[in-house]
Amino acid sequence: AYGFFSYNSNEALHLSKDEVELMQSVMSFIDREIRHAVDRHSRAIIIAHVEAFLDYCLRFYERQFYTREIINSTVMDRFSVLLDAYIAEGIQDRGLPTVAYFAGRLNLSPGYFGELVKTYSGINAKDFIAERLVNAARELLNDMSLSVTQVSDRLGFDYPQHFVRFFKRRTGRTPKEFRNISMN
Repeated sequence: AYGFFSYNSNEALHLSKDEVELMQSVMSFIDREIRHAVDRHSRAIIIAHVEAFLDYCLRFYERQFYTREIINSTVMDRFSVLLDAYIAEGIQDRGLPTVAYFAGRLNLSPGYFGELVKTYSGINAKDFIAERLVNAARELLNDMSLSVTQVSDRLGFDYPQHFVRFFKRRTGRTPKEFRNISMN
């Protein structure tokens, strides 16, 4: 539930002055309870304050993805350019693109990057990449001089049957069925 623990330090939580004061208040409650004489309620109270602190972190991180829209838009634009270039120029040599690869290229942790993509596009990063692959596959399949195996190779799939399964799962049709429909 608290995925922000896997974020990099450069993906720090950006807080307003009021939010900093709120977080400091929650921390002071925790500190006060830790210094208080231990009784049968101590543990439950400390846990409740820590959960409140973490829930505020969740709230502020989620808000951050919306309020930092210009920065997020720039990251998404860079991601789209990198992904298109990867598919067009290097996919055959490097294999299928991964979320971790693009997160690394953008100097983001995979968790933060995934949240950013989902917030911005409405789909997770893996599905975003898969949609681009499907679009590239459709274009290549329209070239009747290429076999399905050649299309599979050009898209970085290790085995043609993996490509066929991927394409069918994403489109509801096999590559051959897609070709038969697009030819008519």
